[in-house]
Amino acid sequence: MTFNAAFIAHVPDADPERDVALLETDYYRLFSVLVRDTDQAVTVCRRLVADEGVDSILLCPGNSHEDVSRIAAAVGERVSVSVARGDVRSQRVAAKAMERAGWFSARPSA
Repeated sequence: MTFNAAFIAHVPDADPERDVALLETDYYRLFSVLVRDTDQAVTVCRRLVADEGVDSILLCPGNSHEDVSRIAAAVGERVSVSVARGDVRSQRVAAKAMERAGWFSARPSA
């Protein structure tokens, strides 16, 4: 039996049906899924818990406390929900790189 985890990241042009990867060993399975917004994240997390037995969800720093609460409520008390957060300097470095990539001006596809 493996420990099953998921990393969920918000990306302006994400398509969670297309933008998904799986890394696995004999002990660990990590699903990495890109989503456009919290509604997609909730749907993806519910599906991963139901279909893949995900035990732990790690959310990107772009999630608010409200987003985390929605996802935690959607997956239930038996699933760990955490957020990857860095210190202030790290957040600034990441934001600058994201801005350089056009992240904040991207128009989400329908």
